[in-house]
Parts: sequence; C-alpha cells; structure tokens
Amino acid sequence: MIAELEAIFGRLIIPGTLIIFLRYFFVVLGCNFLGLLPYVFTASRHLVFTLALSLPLWLGSIVWSIIHQFNNIAAHLVPLGTPTGLIPIIVLIETIRSIIRPATLAVRLAANIIAGHLLLTLLGRQGRLSLRASNLLLIALLMLLVTLEIAVACIQSYVFIVLRSLYLSELRRVEFTKSFI
Repeated sequence: MIAELEAIFGRLIIPGTLIIFLRYFFVVLGCNFLGLLPYVFTASRHLVFTLALSLPLWLGSIVWSIIHQFNNIAAHLVPLGTPTGLIPIIVLIETIRSIIRPATLAVRLAANIIAGHLLLTLLGRQGRLSLRASNLLLIALLMLLVTLEIAVACIQSYVFIVLRSLYLSELRRVEFTKSFI
C-alpha cells in the first residue's frame, strides 16, 4: 500500500501524507470487517460516516489550493484547446465535477458495503423457508458470499484511499506543472 501511494504522489509527497492515508485505510477496513459480524451495524454503510471521511481531506486540499495557487486551479478548470464559446460551460462542468467528488466517493463506499450486507441478510433468512436438503447448499452459498464480502471489505477500503489520493495528487500536480511552465 505504501509503495502504491508513493507511486501516486511521486516527488510531490508532503511529509505525513502516507501516514494519514494509511490511517484512513485501516479505519475503513476495520469498519468494513466489523460490519461482517452478525447484528453489528457498520459505520461504513452510513452516508454520514463516509462523507465525514471523504469531505475533510477534499475540503482541506481545495482550500489550500485556492489560497496558494488560485490562478493554477482556475486555469485547470479549462482544458487546453477549448473553444472560447464553450469556456463558461466547461468551467461550470469542471467545478461541479470537483465539488461532487467527496459525495461520489462516499456514496460508492456506502452503496457497495450495503449491497453485500443486504444480499447476506436476504440469503440468510431463506434457511427457515427452504427444505432441509437445500439448507446445505444455502450454507455453502452463504460461506462463499461471506468470503466475497471479506474481499469487498478490503477492496472498498483500498479503492477509497487510492481515489482520495489521486484527487489530492491531481491538485498537487497542477501546482507542480504550472510552476515549471
């Protein structure tokens, strides 16, 4: 995980960034694993929790970028070669894309965790309604689904951290590339 984060940030890494992202990774991973226990409501399936994880890093990086590199951020909203008539529309689209990033990140994490837990719950309640012979098949399917949910718990925490780090490195690259042009 550390090597992948270093590859994303490259030379632009700020001291302590890796520790922050690793802490986020293990918090999300721990919450996802707690949700696999019976009768435990995992925090990572609640949208407020996932927004609380994604919003502060995004907001901090945006505020820092606006204070320290406003011209570069404004120039980053318009891709090179954009026709003059489309510039206001492109700026609006890019601004909206930037603003909804933490929400899409939070919804992605919560929805994937909820979907797996919902499927486990629905299949788990079928045991009382099915025949005894099919209960063995149902148990086997539930064990496979739990294995899949363990993988999803790991993958979702990984995806959350990698996307978050990519969003931050994009802002840092704007500053870095504009300073050399």
